Amino acid sequence: MISILQALIGLASFACFILVLVKLFQQKGPLHGILGIICGLYTFIWGWMNADSLGIRNLMLAWTALIILGILIGWMGGYSSYRST
Repeated sequence: MISILQALIGLASFACFILVLVKLFQQKGPLHGILGIICGLYTFIWGWMNADSLGIRNLMLAWTALIILGILIGWMGGYSSYRST
């Protein structure tokens, strides 16, 4: 059950990444866009730095929440498998 939830969170997080990456390509050009593909952290930080000017604050909040939720659920899943053995 937890792995399905993690997969859904990962898919939603990936969708947020793609949406921000498209904005990155549009605003900064292909060089920064390729850098964003190679390093997702760059895309994440760039998205937050430009969230207000691009009107993507809600998207960035959702992406951040998904990342945190994914970490917490991953931790809980690891902890529950540790406790069951």
